[in-house]
Amino acid sequence: MAHDIVNPDGLHDPTPFGYSHTASVPAGTELVLVAGQYGSGPDGAVVSADFSEQVEQTFRNIGVALAAHGLDLGHVVRLRTYVVGHDVSRLGPIAAAVQERWGAKPPTQTLIGVAALATADMLFEVEALAARP
Repeated sequence: MAHDIVNPDGLHDPTPFGYSHTASVPAGTELVLVAGQYGSGPDGAVVSADFSEQVEQTFRNIGVALAAHGLDLGHVVRLRTYVVGHDVSRLGPIAAAVQERWGAKPPTQTLIGVAALATADMLFEVEALAARP
């Protein structure tokens, strides 16, 4: 892995919420930026109106995008997450999906509640930043 995840003493444990406080990337590391992915199939259509299903498909899509660069989810340093109509009930599916994929060392993540995304049926979108060792 080309990066180091640190959750410093003196700050709460963020991992149950699906993120880490800090990540560092060594100088000279190549960064791969993944544009906002959402719960779409190969045709670009949203696969389900269900929020949890969109979350799962979104992370699968990020994996596909990273694989095109010879990387996987373990290379992700940062996520920027957009949630339509965010409320606390949406944190559970997001945290579960992140913990399933990254375990005790999730990437840093910022969650932003938004009124809408590109199309009316999109409920969840994630940008990713990955580091190539």
